[in-house]
Amino acid sequence: MHERLLVTGGASGIGRAVVDLGLARGWDVVTLDRQVSTAGRGVLADLRDPASTADGLAEVLADGPITRLVNNVGAVFPGRLEDQSLDDVDASFALNLRCAVQCTQAVLPGMRSAGFGRVVNMSSRAALGKAERTAYAAAKAGLLGLTRVWALELGPAGITVNAVGPGPIATTLFEAANDAATTRAIVDAVPVRRMGTPDDVAHAVDFFLGDHSGFVTGQVLYVCGGLTVGSAAL
Repeated sequence: MHERLLVTGGASGIGRAVVDLGLARGWDVVTLDRQVSTAGRGVLADLRDPASTADGLAEVLADGPITRLVNNVGAVFPGRLEDQSLDDVDASFALNLRCAVQCTQAVLPGMRSAGFGRVVNMSSRAALGKAERTAYAAAKAGLLGLTRVWALELGPAGITVNAVGPGPIATTLFEAANDAATTRAIVDAVPVRRMGTPDDVAHAVDFFLGDHSGFVTGQVLYVCGGLTVGSAAL
């Protein structure tokens, strides 16, 4: 009854790593993405568009309720404040934030009926502040607010809501937003001195999705190699 997992943006990167772990657990895993998924069942949708997202969700739910949801889809839209277009701000909020609201609303009736649910929102270390991330950081910080609100509202129904905040993760999304010099500087600042991997993040998501994590809700776990701790100069 509790074995269907939906991962938005699950065709590649962190989302794909989450899909693989879900499949390894024996769950029925569905991805909602504009790209064709090669793992689990893939449903195509342009998650920037509410109508396309609604159509995709209807197709997913036609096969039964979803009781585990990972709101993973996202895009960076890098730019300094004076260069950040309002169109990019709108696009960032649509994909990174509105989509999470829409998907969670859609699966909520099934979770309530089951008396069980796991929602994981994919935020970012950038929500704590990062240069050239006006549109992205604002949306990802918004997900942290939603996580706390939903944890309060949905806890009595047996539904937990948590967030994961990846630091620098070696994905095509990261590579598209950072040049080689920036990447080197970031790695040098990470206490464990390496980039993270999609699997690093997926294991954190997997913890929040588990049956035995029912007493953990409204929390954010940064998977960042210690980057959020900062560094102390001697």
